[in-house]
Amino acid sequence: MTLTFIDPSSLTHAQLEEGTAFAPRFDAHGLVTVVTIEAGTNEVLMLAHMNAEALSLTLETGIAHYWSRSRGKLWKKGETSGELQEVVELRTDCDQDAIVLTVRQTGRGAACHTGRKTCFYRRAIVGTDGTMLEDLGLPQLFNPDDVYRK
Repeated sequence: MTLTFIDPSSLTHAQLEEGTAFAPRFDAHGLVTVVTIEAGTNEVLMLAHMNAEALSLTLETGIAHYWSRSRGKLWKKGETSGELQEVVELRTDCDQDAIVLTVRQTGRGAACHTGRKTCFYRRAIVGTDGTMLEDLGLPQLFNPDDVYRK
């Protein structure tokens, strides 16, 4: 069963921002941006996108599904790596064009395809030679070459 969503253009501004109708505003590519955070710590694990099918599957199954823009296909998070994301809560912002997904990260605890807990494992440092990235030293919880057979 694929869930359908209310067309946001059928709602008034007040209904969209203050009402109870879930009417995700997908962009011109049919996607909505999703920030995924870890339950308990509220650490940002990743940023991804969902199309209507991924959003529907996420709500129906309780397991995070995304749309892979680089591969152009539906992506069940953790299907290959075993690092499934169990949905705890899904929130939308005021105008329903972004989602915050709170999950329990399963497996070894790695949300990132690099094997790290989070995709945000580097920070920008401004120096005399320009802006560089500094690794925060988060360990790899699995070897991506072994998992994805690159």
